[in-house]
Amino acid sequence: MQEFGSNNPEPIVLHCGHEDPVAFRELLTKVGDKWSILTLLGLSMMPGDRARFSELSRTLLPISERMLALTLRSLERDGLITREVFAEVPPRVEYELAPPGRSLLPALQGLVDWVATHGDQVKASRSDFDAR
Repeated sequence: MQEFGSNNPEPIVLHCGHEDPVAFRELLTKVGDKWSILTLLGLSMMPGDRARFSELSRTLLPISERMLALTLRSLERDGLITREVFAEVPPRVEYELAPPGRSLLPALQGLVDWVATHGDQVKASRSDFDAR
């Protein structure tokens, strides 16, 4: 790890002590993605933390069906949600927060609270910056 302020050209790796900094950054980027956050929060607002694709799609407008499908697949792959297919005609598919996804909710709520508290300040700062 490079010391702050050194002339060493090696990149600084911020990984919070994680043994695999690349995997750490990859997962942080994925769970910090706008649609991942909104999808997890959307599921948390559904009864039983569970919903059908169409319910999520209506909740997360203006997300496209393609983006929602990609986001759900990614979250399922990472074990943050589960997908259950019911043998009915037409087939019914429901998505539910898995325990790791539920454990993210307090951190996501902290982020939501921060945006609610500081959103106007950030907006004003952007206006001031753009006016210069």
